[in-house]
Amino acid sequence: MTTLRFDDLRQYSDVLRSRHGQAVTVRFVEPRDAEALQNYFRALSTRSRYSRFLGAASELPSSELERFIHVGEADRFSVVATVLVDGREVIVGEARYAFDSEASSIEFGLSIDDRWQGHGIGKALLKNLECRAAAFGAERIFGDTLRSNDVMIALARKAGYAFTNTPGDWRLTRFQKPIHIEPQEIPCASWRLAAVSPSAMSSLAV
Repeated sequence: MTTLRFDDLRQYSDVLRSRHGQAVTVRFVEPRDAEALQNYFRALSTRSRYSRFLGAASELPSSELERFIHVGEADRFSVVATVLVDGREVIVGEARYAFDSEASSIEFGLSIDDRWQGHGIGKALLKNLECRAAAFGAERIFGDTLRSNDVMIALARKAGYAFTNTPGDWRLTRFQKPIHIEPQEIPCASWRLAAVSPSAMSSLAV
């Protein structure tokens, strides 16, 4: 099995495009991102934070922040979407996803900086997550969101997700989609990462 160093993970980044053609880099979160990621969450609007965390929160608890910045633990992965503003990397979105091998599924949550919503970044990031799910060999990708989260619901609906009730929580709705992508059709870097070794995706913990 190939052992992957955390320092090497940038080669598995993806460059997406916003609606206006601006480059958006999606990369794994690194420990050095802790402060910037926390500041990102603090800068979200109250409504966006409530929607992302399914409840009131002003920031990530320190224990949760630690989980965010350590990629691969318990098959959970975090990515940030960044753009260059005046030569400086700025986080404009993030996503956290987890692979369940028994259910052959990926569960995810994401957010986009309020100031960058409407630029097509959410759509591009969602498509990238579907690619990452395929890299695991997942057969299904899904997420849960508040029924009041019109932005996420509209994004998922446009991307072809089906909706159902979330088991055990009447406040939420579940959106899900089957994954029908052959390996050779996958353009994202996560496929190259998974192809290194069948178990490589689970060896990223640091």
